[in-house]
Amino acid sequence: MKICIILSNFYPNISKLLLDGAISKLKKNKISNFKIIKVPGTFEIPVVVSNLINKYDAFVVLGCVIKGQTSHFHYLCSSVIKALTSLSIEFKKPIGNGILTCNNKKQAITRANPKIKDKGGDAVKAVISVFNVIK
Repeated sequence: MKICIILSNFYPNISKLLLDGAISKLKKNKISNFKIIKVPGTFEIPVVVSNLINKYDAFVVLGCVIKGQTSHFHYLCSSVIKALTSLSIEFKKPIGNGILTCNNKKQAITRANPKIKDKGGDAVKAVISVFNVIK
């Protein structure tokens, strides 16, 4: 299985935790054929997936959106998830969603930390599971 990890680096400390969890889970599953691509924010993730969709068997997307005081959070989260879902269905490729949508930074760190919630690892686990079902 050839996997592409697309990492939003808007919150570098949170992104590192997500990536650490994802890589750890890949290694535990003896998957070494993966590439990491960094993008500035979560909004850029779907276009990168779209452009690389035929080069990989599966994708793991990692990042974090923290709710602020405007409605930007809702529009951003909704558009990114909708775009990723559409790509996954249209191209029949699993996309493990490790994009955190949190109310604050403390919550994001807890969810990203591989020793606590490990949402990066969970995204890898999901993508492996779906890949095995559809292959």
